[in-house]
Amino acid sequence: MLKRLHIYYKERYPIIPRLILGLIVFLEIHFIILLNQGVTWGQFHIGMAELTGAFTVFAFLLWLRVADDLKDFETDKKLFPDRPLPSGRVLKKDIVISCIIVQAITLALNIIFMRENLIFFAILYFYGYLMSKWFFQKAKIQPSLPLALVTHNPVQAIVNLYIIAFTIRKYNLNVFTLTNIMALWTLYFPALIWEISRKIKAPKDENDYTTYSKLFGYKKSTRFVLILTLMDICTNFILVWNLNKISVAVLGLLVSWMTFKFIQFIKNPDRFAIVSKVELYTYLQETTMLLTIVAFLIFGKI
Repeated sequence: MLKRLHIYYKERYPIIPRLILGLIVFLEIHFIILLNQGVTWGQFHIGMAELTGAFTVFAFLLWLRVADDLKDFETDKKLFPDRPLPSGRVLKKDIVISCIIVQAITLALNIIFMRENLIFFAILYFYGYLMSKWFFQKAKIQPSLPLALVTHNPVQAIVNLYIIAFTIRKYNLNVFTLTNIMALWTLYFPALIWEISRKIKAPKDENDYTTYSKLFGYKKSTRFVLILTLMDICTNFILVWNLNKISVAVLGLLVSWMTFKFIQFIKNPDRFAIVSKVELYTYLQETTMLLTIVAFLIFGKI
């Protein structure tokens, strides 16, 4: 079983990178809230509660990965037969058992170290449960990419809510602020943009797999993602405006470059896969956000 799990996690959910991702997601939102509300060195500390929150992000995303692979098992047998589950290299019970163990550990950690945030932990996992059950509307949602997107993609905002609620409660911060509202959506948009972009293909690359470009055309789909990208960068501008003006300029250059790539793809979709550019842009964007936090902690407002 351990060998099979090694195969699964290596190909579908690399543990170390995903643990680091959980830590980055938690601390980025955590510190964005703190710094924008004037909490700086000497006023905050990182302890088991924060590490528990980061582990919860990791564990929750693992649950979603496992749930998706189980939901898509029959489809993957036809379209992606080389994946661990449909190929038979990994058994369903392997990933179910390991996932249950991880979620049990996560629940225990939250009860011990984040007791005051349990209501938002429950909201997060309840939403995940609804997703795993197709919101009890599988016949309507599963065949429809737009419906699946509308119902499933907001989960990133629920993850953000879990982090924001903890931060506000721990430091007794103002609840209804523009920063909090923007932080709620700051990682939602990149996830939404990536999810749509990976299902936009050039006409020559289309196959039996349902894509947004097949449903709406690659030009309309790309223009829609461009609009989302511009909306997303506005949230970033607001979050870093009071922290570092250099970051604002860097983000402006990044979104200008990404806009240019969108236009290139619309004119000639055979030049590159748009999702590859979106992924690079997202990495650079989130790195800029992280460096903004680090710079503020070290140098103060620039």
